[in-house]
Amino acid sequence: MKKNDLKELKEKLFYKKENVFDTRTKKEEKQITDYAKGYMHFLDVAKTEREAVVEGVKMLKENGFEEYVLGGKIVAGGKYYLNNRGKSLFAFVAGTENVENGIRICAAHVDSPRLDLKQHPMFESEGFAYLKTHYYGGIRKYQWVTIPLALHGVVTTVDGESVEVVIGEDECDPIFCITDLLPHLGREQSQKPLGTAHTGEGLNLLIGSQPLEGATEDKVKFNMLKILNEKYGITESDFVSAELTAVPAGKARELGLDRSMIGAYGHDDRVCAYPSLTAIIENKNSEHTLMCILADKEEIGSEGVSGMKCRLIVDLIEEISKNLGGNPNVVRANSMCLSADVSAGYDPNYPEVFEKRNSAIINCGVVMNKYTGGGGKSSTNDASAEYVGQIRKIFKDAGVVWQTAELGRIDAGGGGTVAMYIANQNINTVDLGVAVLSMHAPMEVISKNDLYEAHKALSAFCK
Repeated sequence: MKKNDLKELKEKLFYKKENVFDTRTKKEEKQITDYAKGYMHFLDVAKTEREAVVEGVKMLKENGFEEYVLGGKIVAGGKYYLNNRGKSLFAFVAGTENVENGIRICAAHVDSPRLDLKQHPMFESEGFAYLKTHYYGGIRKYQWVTIPLALHGVVTTVDGESVEVVIGEDECDPIFCITDLLPHLGREQSQKPLGTAHTGEGLNLLIGSQPLEGATEDKVKFNMLKILNEKYGITESDFVSAELTAVPAGKARELGLDRSMIGAYGHDDRVCAYPSLTAIIENKNSEHTLMCILADKEEIGSEGVSGMKCRLIVDLIEEISKNLGGNPNVVRANSMCLSADVSAGYDPNYPEVFEKRNSAIINCGVVMNKYTGGGGKSSTNDASAEYVGQIRKIFKDAGVVWQTAELGRIDAGGGGTVAMYIANQNINTVDLGVAVLSMHAPMEVISKNDLYEAHKALSAFCK
């Protein structure tokens, strides 16, 4: 064959990952930058699942969505949101086509690894006051020491009044931290395996050292409780009915001399939650019935009334079906879902844990994980070839730059998402998300290009 013919045949037969830098236009460059600014604001105001729901509701209301409660009326063309106990959020648009054609669902989660306070957290030792924590989700403990931390959450008093707490984000606020040994005294600690050098019980948050004048015992603790009572009206017993958490303090920042990346806490999974929200908001003329789910508790197994295992998704689909004249069993069978969750980005500093041919490469677009899980594909939804083919066509028609990946080498790692819980309801589901470096760390890294391709992909899916 002639060289030109061989070249054309090779281009036809071989797979090659695209790089967004090679395909984006000048117009898209500005769109990518502008979209990243909106996302960074979302990161800054939504560091917990509760805050993400508040911001999500705000965005939805600004775009004409009405609050819905189970049992309420749903009409074709209507736009609704269901706020589930302030910790998870369902937004949906009732389509004009037959609802039995199915619902297009984008499902992400808005909880992230963090340090929750225990129910009896405050204690004093040798002139210091501390708060005891219980880590939430999969963290590497050493990453959480000696970094600035802020306190976020809600305290509910015995009278039923809820008080919101945010300390450490305003420039005038104090911050908190977990201390560590100096190198001179840490030789023995340094010899320990990385995972055992710091213990869960040792992740105590340093909150003060000044004693209360006139107090005779627990003087520093007494002062801390006095400060909290004066500012928030709470007492030590109110910690029992509180959800307070320590998260990294500070704002999302552009990363790199070229500003091509974003470094921040909580990309997992707000980098997928935000595009899921904007996709349903911006698709104003879709015939399909659309749904966006921002779930809680994914990092600890999706349990509870705000997690994806809760049957609320089934109840809501039944309500939509009933109001629009459809059979909910048929609706679920014909529905499609993109489980929007992050993927492990290939890191050249740690090539030994990746299989590069099947890894997510930063700037190569949004990532599809046909399956997640670990080992022999355990605990995963493994999407069918037919469904993956459907999604491929949607992306091809919309010009989405995308790639496929696994979560590291076989037997080296793995992970889970909400996909299998949605698939268990007889809904075709596949994972789609953004590649992240330093996943689950106090600061994670993503590419602006990949963020925007996720937005394009989820928007195309909703059209």
